[in-house]
Amino acid sequence: MSDFFHEDIPFEFLDRVLDVIRETPQHRFQVLTKRSRRMLEYGDRIGGFPDNVWLGVSVGTDAMKFKIDHLRKTKARTRFLSLEPLLESLIPLDLTGIHWVIVGGLSGPHWKQHEMNPDWAREVRDVCVREDVPFFFKQSSAFKPGQGTFLDGRRWKQYPDEKRRSVRRAAI
Repeated sequence: MSDFFHEDIPFEFLDRVLDVIRETPQHRFQVLTKRSRRMLEYGDRIGGFPDNVWLGVSVGTDAMKFKIDHLRKTKARTRFLSLEPLLESLIPLDLTGIHWVIVGGLSGPHWKQHEMNPDWAREVRDVCVREDVPFFFKQSSAFKPGQGTFLDGRRWKQYPDEKRRSVRRAAI
């Protein structure tokens, strides 16, 4: 559990990790980063990521939306957004080239200091529904991870369908 694109991790090490990923196409690897510029730089260096890498960026505020553009420019078959902790409205939100969106509020002992407004999650959900992008609502702000997993009385646990590039709904 670390950031794959941390500045202290040399590209040569990342090359070795990707060699293992390429050798195990039966697995899906979700790579989430806060370091979108380095992700884009590395992706350009290698010419794109293997199809079994789901590549994502973490964005929780409007000021961090530039990371979405970096992700869009990175060659990856499946690109996703982790909008957590969602700390403000991200509307307008352009989901062009994005295949999955995860939303969550802050959890842990300080959740009340940065409580997520459920309207922010609804706004994102509505954009996802309109643009046919799978939406996964992880949780509202809560003390324990996993609390508050319903949004408007429903669990939103959608995943990208790699074959059809459409919404696959989990049976919940």
